[in-house]
Amino acid sequence: MIAEKWQNLTIFEQLGNIASEISRAIVWEKKMDDKTKKNSLARALELINLTLANKNLKNGLKEITRLQELVADNYAGEKTYDVSLEDLYNCLLPFAVISK
Repeated sequence: MIAEKWQNLTIFEQLGNIASEISRAIVWEKKMDDKTKKNSLARALELINLTLANKNLKNGLKEITRLQELVADNYAGEKTYDVSLEDLYNCLLPFAVISK
């Protein structure tokens, strides 16, 4: 059911919702609640996967796949890419604004 609703959202709305989950992860990171932070990042990854599963998405697959990789890197705590949650949020924030 969620996948069906998700597919009806614009790409701007989808990325805006992903930004919201990243924002929540930032809040929990500042509160030093790693478990809840990871829950927010897991939700962001779930939403990214739903976006990638959208058969109508023709452009931006490469970028969304990279976003998935960067969120997963933060989730795992690897910090391979030296991209913070704030960096990700700042990249996604314009999509949240456009979707309103």
